[in-house]
Amino acid sequence: MPEVTIHIGGRGFEVSCQEGEESYLHSAAKMLDDEAQVLSDQIGRMPEARMLLMAGLMLADKTAAVEDRIKEVEAVLAEREAELAALKAQPAPEPERIEVPVVPPQVAETLAELAARAEAMAQEIEEKASAAQ
Repeated sequence: MPEVTIHIGGRGFEVSCQEGEESYLHSAAKMLDDEAQVLSDQIGRMPEARMLLMAGLMLADKTAAVEDRIKEVEAVLAEREAELAALKAQPAPEPERIEVPVVPPQVAETLAELAARAEAMAQEIEEKASAAQ
């Protein structure tokens, strides 16, 4: 079992850990040391046991806050997943129907009259063009 020296609050501690867990131990010790440094900056020198206890309690408080936040996020996620499941369970919406406007009869009559006039004018032009040749 490897022996690792960790430093917390300016003090070294020999700690045993499982093979391959050294990096995790150093990471955890760094977190504890960061909290001990805050205490040392605020209070100054204190007995080792008290420093470790206070630093551990500060980490526990942070952990509790993170766990509370995780529960909140999980609750929101559960709501979103339920909402998504409900939306997926709904039948597909009917496609929108596009209504084509009905052309009033007056417009159709006016267009027919214009077309007849255009044809009459075209025929007149053709007759004049044939006579001029």
